[in-house]
Amino acid sequence: MRWSVVLPVFNEADYLPRTLASLAAQDAPFRLILVDNGSTDGCIEDARRQIEAAGMTATILSEPRPGQVHALRRGLGEVATEFVAVCDADTLYPPHYLSAAMRLFDRHGPACVAACAWLAPERPGRLRRLARAAHRLGAARLMPRQNHTSGAAQTFRSAALAEAGSYDPAIWPYVLKDHEVMHRVLQRGRQAYAADLWCISSERRADRRKVRWTLAERLRYHFTPFARKTDFFHHWLGPRFAGRGQADTVLRDQSWTNAGAAA
Repeated sequence: MRWSVVLPVFNEADYLPRTLASLAAQDAPFRLILVDNGSTDGCIEDARRQIEAAGMTATILSEPRPGQVHALRRGLGEVATEFVAVCDADTLYPPHYLSAAMRLFDRHGPACVAACAWLAPERPGRLRRLARAAHRLGAARLMPRQNHTSGAAQTFRSAALAEAGSYDPAIWPYVLKDHEVMHRVLQRGRQAYAADLWCISSERRADRRKVRWTLAERLRYHFTPFARKTDFFHHWLGPRFAGRGQADTVLRDQSWTNAGAAA
């Protein structure tokens, strides 16, 4: 078995069953490492039953410290396989997801430390899908040493991720941790994208102001040379996020649930 899948979960009763079903349908064997980050909606109990019924090889862990970064660090510490996929509990993965990533790793050899998927739109539409793929794949070709996807769509050579420090709140406790960790990983090799490596992430978070950067910050990220990216993250962007209260824990604010409860 060459794959582990790390799946952090916090109160995902509405989405987790579909994510687990998509993972259970993978055509490559893997070990699932599900990390409960303090769920109170019964989703973990339901997940246990679903995992058992599907016959999945799985370990369910608990991480009481709030924040996805803590859950990821807990789960990634259990990885003992060649490759690891970091997945989100609100994302659907096609059956060939892991095998497509594995083909990229095998094709490009040890120098390939990350295989990344592009995010297909949740709403159907051939033109919308083609435009999204062209945009992401084109950006990856033009700027190969930057991150162009979500943390839900990243797979790594496990040794490279560990050598880079993995996800760690002591290194980066803020949002956009997928971009920061990818910068550290890419200091050890290159990443690969492909048209057939994709997944569908939920677009439920309508207000993303708390979980993303400003246009000026994004542009500065794109135009900062790779050799100066560490300084960009840790001496410029990090303090700005700290000043705005954009710690990783803001991801626990499930505004779509609150809106539904208020309706």
